Amino acid sequence: MARIKHFASTAVAVGALALAAAAPVGADEGQAHPKMVPVGQVTFQPGPATLPAGAQIAVLHGNPAEEGPFVIRLKFPAGYVIPPHSHTKEEHVTVISGGFGMGTGGTVDKAKAPIMASGSFVQIPVGMPHFAWTEEETVVQINAMGPFGITYVDPADDPRGT
Repeated sequence: MARIKHFASTAVAVGALALAAAAPVGADEGQAHPKMVPVGQVTFQPGPATLPAGAQIAVLHGNPAEEGPFVIRLKFPAGYVIPPHSHTKEEHVTVISGGFGMGTGGTVDKAKAPIMASGSFVQIPVGMPHFAWTEEETVVQINAMGPFGITYVDPADDPRGT
């Protein structure tokens, strides 16, 4: 019985030491805090030069042009088309509102790119040619790693004129 009591008190002491070691020194000293962006603070600006005119962008976290993770939202008008292109990093797209058509390949074929409803998700591997389109105003969220590059299958489709 004495051994059980000793084991129990040792376990409690070790647990208390572990908790004390994990506890912060000051309430906010050196602690990471979550970044919160309420919907009312999501501010769209004119879209990046890498997309056809009409798109808008809101950067929620990070910077797509710099090393590291980023989160952006893109707003597209009805009837918007992004010609076939690929990226230098994997892309994760979530449809926030509207409907988003996304297909693979080097030509726009809407019949092979069904509209994904709000809440849908697509993961696009590095280097995979794909295109996108909308029927109605649509907002998508992209999570990826920067720097994020885009190469159009047909250089004539590149709005940067390169």
